[in-house]
Amino acid sequence: MITKTKLLKHIQKFPEEMSMEELIEKLLFVEELEKRIAESDRGEVISEEELKEEINSI
Repeated sequence: MITKTKLLKHIQKFPEEMSMEELIEKLLFVEELEKRIAESDRGEVISEEELKEEINSI
């Protein structure tokens, strides 16, 4: 979950005008980005080698 403070910091970087669709896309991206940052902060990451193995298994 994202805090209002973090969300406001992101929104201040948005363009002055955009469509509702663009706004929703940007907000979804911000939410996903914040989730991934939180996972990283908790140490929930994989090594580059594990990533390569995972990609090669597809």
